[in-house]
Amino acid sequence: MDKVFGRNPVTELLKSDAQVEKLYVNRELNTPPIQQIMRTAKQKGIIVSACDGKKLDFMSGNGAHQGVLAVISQTEYCSVDDLLQTAQEKGEPPFLVMLDGIEDPHNLGAIIRSCNVAGVHGVIIPKHRAAGVNATVYKASAGAVNYTKVAKVSNLKNTMEELKEKGLWFFGAEADGDQMYYQADLKGPVCIVIGSEGSGISRLVREGCDFLVKIPVMGQINSLNASVAAGILIFETLKQRLSGC
Repeated sequence: MDKVFGRNPVTELLKSDAQVEKLYVNRELNTPPIQQIMRTAKQKGIIVSACDGKKLDFMSGNGAHQGVLAVISQTEYCSVDDLLQTAQEKGEPPFLVMLDGIEDPHNLGAIIRSCNVAGVHGVIIPKHRAAGVNATVYKASAGAVNYTKVAKVSNLKNTMEELKEKGLWFFGAEADGDQMYYQADLKGPVCIVIGSEGSGISRLVREGCDFLVKIPVMGQINSLNASVAAGILIFETLKQRLSGC
C-alpha cells in the first residue's frame, strides 16, 4: 500500500480514478476543506476513519499531512506503448520525458507536475537506482501523478532504440550540449532526457541521444536543479508546438 497525505494531493487523488482503500482524518480538525474531502470520500464509498494527530504524524513519517491521509493500492505503472497510445488518441506527435536516475522524489514529483501542465504524454523512469512514485512524489506533484502516465522500464537505452524505430527524436539536457535548447526543433515526436541530480545523463543514454542541448548560465553556479532544467525544456517544447516555430 502507498500513502498520500496533504489536503491538495488528497483532493486531487479523490478526483482521479485511483483506488483509495481508506481515508484517515484528524478528528480535531473540522475545517471546510476537511469536510469537503470527507464528503467526497463518502460519496465514492471510501472508508473514512477519524483519528488523532499523533497517528497521522506516525503514518506520514511526520510529514506535512495537514490532517488528512489516504491509503491507496500500490502504484500501477504504464507501458511505453500506453504513452504512445495517449499521444495517438489526442492526435498529437508524441511528447515524452525520460528521467535517467532521478533519485530525489521531490524532483520527480515536480517534474511530473510540469509534465502534466505542459501536456506531456508520459514519463519514462528506470526500475533501478532511481526514485519511484511514492507519497513524497504524490505531494510534490500536487496530485499531477494521478493524471500523468509513468512507465518504468528495465533498460533506458533499449527503450530509446525501440522508440527511435517509431520515429521519436531524443534531446538530452547537458551543460556541454551542442546547441542552446531554444535552437532545437522540438515540434515533432520528441523525448526530452534529463539526467540525475549528481552525474547527469549516463554514458549509454547520452550516446543514445540524437541531440544534446544546453541551458545558458550566467552566474557562479554552472548547473540547475534537475526539475528546473526539465521545466525549461518541457515548456520550450510546448511553446514551439503552440507557435509552430
